[in-house]
Amino acid sequence: MYDVFQTDRLIDMWLTEDIGYCDLTAQVMIEANETGAFFMNAREDLIVAGIDVAARVFKRYDPTLEVVVRVKDGDHVKKGAVLLDVRGNARSVLTAERTALNIVQRMSGIANLTAEYVKAVAGTRARLIDTRKTTPGLRMLEKHAVTCGGGLNHRLGLDNGVMIKDNHIAVCGGITKAVQRARRQLPVLTKLEVECDRIEQVEEALEAGVDVIMLDNMSVEEMTKAVELVNGRTKLEASGGINLATIGAISRTGVDYISTSKINQASVCVDIGLDEAE
Repeated sequence: MYDVFQTDRLIDMWLTEDIGYCDLTAQVMIEANETGAFFMNAREDLIVAGIDVAARVFKRYDPTLEVVVRVKDGDHVKKGAVLLDVRGNARSVLTAERTALNIVQRMSGIANLTAEYVKAVAGTRARLIDTRKTTPGLRMLEKHAVTCGGGLNHRLGLDNGVMIKDNHIAVCGGITKAVQRARRQLPVLTKLEVECDRIEQVEEALEAGVDVIMLDNMSVEEMTKAVELVNGRTKLEASGGINLATIGAISRTGVDYISTSKINQASVCVDIGLDEAE
């Protein structure tokens, strides 16, 4: 889910970046009153993400354009599927074309890769979650794309929960002291997570009564021990060094969540085009 108001602000910035003072090519080659009809089509099998944002790009640039969205986010479509139609002033369509394509290609690429990771943990209790390692300015859209691919969102921002990491622990003088300090001011419904990279830290975090323990860069053997130690008394999140080659074995340790930045940082934009309607 993303906020329309914030999205419009992003679209204004994207269009300003791409257009500058004017689309010189469109201005010198296309008459001001010429019209056209175009369709956005999938040039490969893909999971749709960001199609409403792409449609909004066209309408934001020129409210007179007629845009009809043919699919919805999360849909699995085949090569050749029409994602949306756009009709109206030809200058406007061609000026906004690249911005609209860029965002839906990027978001659908994230959804596609997320789905591969979700498939890799199928049949286990583990759920795939994302991280805050997103493209600056695009976090809400990239996290929306993760959900389109079947993943879950971790914190949307630093204000969404307390995660006590190694540097926090070092400043406070240990996990127990860090948790105690956080609990004194923590909003009552806010979760508290602690990062642990050793089994003895897991024991201390469990004793301190945290809501989630992150197993940071632990081996599969260490994670298995942590799962046995915790025995369902709190949630466990595996993180660090997660990729498609490692996630299967990690999911079978019994952890509740697996977080990875790869679904955002290693995704490849899908192939989507805008063609004139015949």
